[in-house]
Amino acid sequence: MSITSTTPSASISPSSHPTATVSSPSSPLVMRVIAACALAHLINDLIQAVLPSIYPMLKANYDLSFTQIGLITLTFQLTASLLQPGVGYYTDRHPKPWLLPAGMVCTLIGILMLAFVGSFTSILIASALIGIGSSTFHPETSRVARLASGGRYGLAQSTFQVGGNAGSAFGPLLVAAIVIPYGQGNVAWFGLFAAFAILILFGLSRWYRNHLNLFKLKQGTVATHGLSKKHVTSALVVLAMLVFSKYFYMTSFTSYFTFFLIKKFELSVASSQLYLFLFLGAVAAGTFFGGPIGDKIGRKAVIWFSILGAAPFSLALPYVDLFWTGILSMIIGFILASAFSAIVVYAQELVPGNVGMIAGVFFGLMFGFGGIGAALLGHMADTHGIEYVYSLCSYLPLLGVLTVLLPSTKGKES
Repeated sequence: MSITSTTPSASISPSSHPTATVSSPSSPLVMRVIAACALAHLINDLIQAVLPSIYPMLKANYDLSFTQIGLITLTFQLTASLLQPGVGYYTDRHPKPWLLPAGMVCTLIGILMLAFVGSFTSILIASALIGIGSSTFHPETSRVARLASGGRYGLAQSTFQVGGNAGSAFGPLLVAAIVIPYGQGNVAWFGLFAAFAILILFGLSRWYRNHLNLFKLKQGTVATHGLSKKHVTSALVVLAMLVFSKYFYMTSFTSYFTFFLIKKFELSVASSQLYLFLFLGAVAAGTFFGGPIGDKIGRKAVIWFSILGAAPFSLALPYVDLFWTGILSMIIGFILASAFSAIVVYAQELVPGNVGMIAGVFFGLMFGFGGIGAALLGHMADTHGIEYVYSLCSYLPLLGVLTVLLPSTKGKES
């Protein structure tokens, strides 16, 4: 797949050594590149969604406990999170376009292994490979989307992110149609998606390599927010805590919502996947609207609404009937998802010149907190019951009050 565009006159000397990548004011919005990034993200996260979607099947086939289910998620999330900041930091200084298709090759191997594993250990290895593929995909593709943004960073980040959310939403539906009725071996069909994504990412890597000279590449990008290093560090810690509250709670849905519905309302596996799809679809919609709104009204306002605004609905969720469980889960998904693009762009503006590293850190925190949460919540479900997990997690969005500690910055963030 080839992605091309007209190269503008602005360029850098061939002898320049790129150490960070920042879009120049005259860089155009290249929407087809952003759309390709979003499509690749859709496929990447669709494949990742296969893993939690087949948890009920794996639990039955291999007689797994909830704790073991949590360990599978932890393995995936940790491999997906620990490498991302390092990949982003290194490629900020030494761009490596070939990492885009290479990461998806790793994902392809992992998903094919998952189709034919015969033991719990093999499931962990397959999960780790999918996680490694994710750790290279997110920081690099997020950077390409930002470079093609023409300065509309919230739009680019949310478009990129909504692709992933859409993939996460469609994954359970496809699993319900392809895998649940016919068996674990049919997971191999998702390898076709991975192969298609490799072609897309190869095209993106060519565009990235051929158009690095569209952008200013310099080591010491000067911050314009006027904050001290101490205030920047404090703000990043607050953002990390907000990501913790968001994704610790989100993992209760992505890993255990189907079990909750099956236990409390006696739904079938296929019916529970439909409710998971509705939740994840709402997440995709919230992500899509969150970024552009943040560009217009300020990212702090979006963060305030997204985390704390979900609290009334999360607190009510464990105590309502099936109909309202579906409605409230969609409202929660929409509200919570609107913040992530704003958080990432806000952090990138706090630490300019480190686009890939910041994307890697926050995608890494997302996966890391999700993985730790899955393991702890799985153990809690074994010891206290799955319904107790949702009662306890319902308080997490209240941590959104920490947004008050975020500093005001110049421009749109003031």
